[in-house]
Amino acid sequence: MNLSVNIAGVTLKNPVITASGTFGSGEEYAEYQDLNGLGAVTTKGVSLTPWMGNKTPRVTEVYGGMLNAIGLQNPGIDTFITRDLPFLSQYDTRVIVNVCGKTTEEYLAVVERLSDTAADLLEINVSCPNVKEGAIAFGQNRDALFAITKEIKKKARQPIIMKLSPNVTNIAEMAKACEAAGADAISLINTITAMKIDIYKRSFVLANKTGGLSGPAIKPVAVRMVYECAQAVKLPIIGMGGIATAEDALEFIMAGASAVAVGMIHFHDPNRATQIVQDLIQYMNTYHVEDINELTGCVR
Repeated sequence: MNLSVNIAGVTLKNPVITASGTFGSGEEYAEYQDLNGLGAVTTKGVSLTPWMGNKTPRVTEVYGGMLNAIGLQNPGIDTFITRDLPFLSQYDTRVIVNVCGKTTEEYLAVVERLSDTAADLLEINVSCPNVKEGAIAFGQNRDALFAITKEIKKKARQPIIMKLSPNVTNIAEMAKACEAAGADAISLINTITAMKIDIYKRSFVLANKTGGLSGPAIKPVAVRMVYECAQAVKLPIIGMGGIATAEDALEFIMAGASAVAVGMIHFHDPNRATQIVQDLIQYMNTYHVEDINELTGCVR
């Protein structure tokens, strides 16, 4: 039985990885599950300098998921390289570093700092606000997305995965822009912009007013978007958005994803990604699937 998958020339032992922002850099989850059993660990977003994030409250539960407006709080690339990467290097799993920034120059600086590190792949978070363009996210404008992908590709030593925002009219066009600019893979979806109001306080629940919706509520949207992108481009796709079970993961794979990222469910069950790997094996045994790649994009 073969569970291994290939993402832009990098072999993962299985298609189950962690979603950025939900797993830290793995250390806080290492006591709950064996990181060696995962296809890859995707780190929390890292920026050129430390980011403090948004004001609190910045997390709240909603029907079918949660809203977060953390604001990509992180200690910056220097601490990440000296503290987090050495920890992950102890494990026999691939390392995907999520990169964020507010200008193209910031992205490029982080990418260059990561060139000679143990990072196997770079996931570029284009949902960050482009401060030079009125804070519109890079990933919400096709031309801006093409431009930043092209510039990062010039500097990156590792393959780059462009993480697409769902907050667009046509996700397939965004995928095409990434492909045209030389991206090695895409991942989707990031969170969906949403809001919650406290009717008793007559105020917004989150200090930021809006936050990113994640969890089971967004899974049908995410599956549809993965399918649309799989039909539009030839790039490997990492699917994510509300995955909590092997059945969820298989939906994404059958829609066209080569790998899947498990996120919010870790706050409920910190061992869930490992369990999904085991359940995928059971599914393959039950239905006589010899190679997980046979299922990728099998639904047309």
